[in-house]
Amino acid sequence: MAAVFEGKGLSPRKKGAGAEPTLPTDDLCEVSVIHVEKVTSLKDRLLPGQMVQGLAELFKVMGDPTRAKIIYALSEEELCVCDLAAVLGMSVSAVSHHLRLLRNLRLVKFRKEGRMVYYTLDDQHVISIFTEGLKHVEEQ
Repeated sequence: MAAVFEGKGLSPRKKGAGAEPTLPTDDLCEVSVIHVEKVTSLKDRLLPGQMVQGLAELFKVMGDPTRAKIIYALSEEELCVCDLAAVLGMSVSAVSHHLRLLRNLRLVKFRKEGRMVYYTLDDQHVISIFTEGLKHVEEQ
């Protein structure tokens, strides 16, 4: 059952001085309709707030261009901080800062070999997320 609310919040756009610019509305419904069954069902299945927050944080951290470069480089091969810094043309300190953020979200992990520390992506999920995002960008 759909509830129809014609006219609610649908006033003609004002023209003239001080009016807001008119935006194309081809992508908007012409009437307000709430499909009660769909809304109720989906509300019951929404992700918990903590999970949504974690997901948003994941994409926020991955959304930084420098960290995206680090993830790409580590998807190709294991590298130490010095190698990553050389590849990216950045200081070791700056790269370490980014790696710490990636480590905190379990996107990268490290192993120590003597005095060297080598980084890799944490697991296949990280590679999958990155690869799918890259495919989406390449399609444009």
